[in-house]
Amino acid sequence: MRRLARAVQWLWGDSGGARVARIPLIPLAGLYWVVMKVRATRRRDAARLPLPAIAVGNLSVGGTGKTPLAAWIAEYCAARGRPAAILLRGYGGDEPLVHRRLAPRAVVVANPDRVAAAGVARAQGAQICVLDDAYQLTGVARDLNIAVVSAESAAGSPWPLPAGPWRERWDALDRADLIVVTRKHASAGAAAAVADGLARSRPRVPACIAALELSHLEGMRSAAHHELDILAGRGVVAAAGIADPLSFGAQLRAAGAIVQLVAYQDHHPYAPADVERLARAARGGDYVVVTEKDAVKLRARWPGAVPEPLVAVLAVRWERNGRVLEQAVDSVLGPAAAPET
Repeated sequence: MRRLARAVQWLWGDSGGARVARIPLIPLAGLYWVVMKVRATRRRDAARLPLPAIAVGNLSVGGTGKTPLAAWIAEYCAARGRPAAILLRGYGGDEPLVHRRLAPRAVVVANPDRVAAAGVARAQGAQICVLDDAYQLTGVARDLNIAVVSAESAAGSPWPLPAGPWRERWDALDRADLIVVTRKHASAGAAAAVADGLARSRPRVPACIAALELSHLEGMRSAAHHELDILAGRGVVAAAGIADPLSFGAQLRAAGAIVQLVAYQDHHPYAPADVERLARAARGGDYVVVTEKDAVKLRARWPGAVPEPLVAVLAVRWERNGRVLEQAVDSVLGPAAAPET
């Protein structure tokens, strides 16, 4: 799994060798693109949910930050007196647990049938639905359609699966009501360049920029708060079973850590041997730092006598047009929405 994760990251990169290696996959990528285009343009009635709906999704395969953004929106709604539900497919089993930690005031329902999930959410008191990973879910109507584009993926392979990370072409952004450009380790200038390009090609669609930053660290079991500066100059084993492990490693290096990145495939289940490898590192004196997505799978299985891993906590910081996104969400919530006092 780790070798496959590294191979995919390399294949979708920008090196000369990767560009040559992608050539045999281009016919398959073209076929995939045709299938996705037909699916997106196929006329069919979109099912209405029993609650107002905000969809958050992306054009590429994971790693854009849609999960923290969906959780941020759910918490924003709750702060304005409107309990939200996060509806998701539940692929991999870890995503519902992650959302429950990121958005503790939200109702989280995992069900591929979003209409049925919305009914469950309404019965539990939700007043609005946030659909995670729903940009390609064209059979479900939404009141606000948000497309997330990462500055990091925009600089990589331009091809769709399997030659690149893209599910759809840029023209799929024509379905968006609002675009959020995210960045993890890309520079502010790189994110601004992507947002500016999108704004020029789609002047009627607002383009926002959000930095997804490491805000602090938490003990995986104790939840003890630690500032990032404890990593400065220290050896860190960074475990990441996520779509973009390279960004995670880069963020920790930016905090001054000396990082050994252990990259797995997205939704990696963590075999006993994986847990033991990380436990050996922790016993040896290195910090073990994991993402929230990995922590939900490791927390109950971590050996009690071994120093606990630290969980890197991401925060959404708006760098451009954050208020525009808030106003768009407010328009879905309606005039009754008001901030909590």
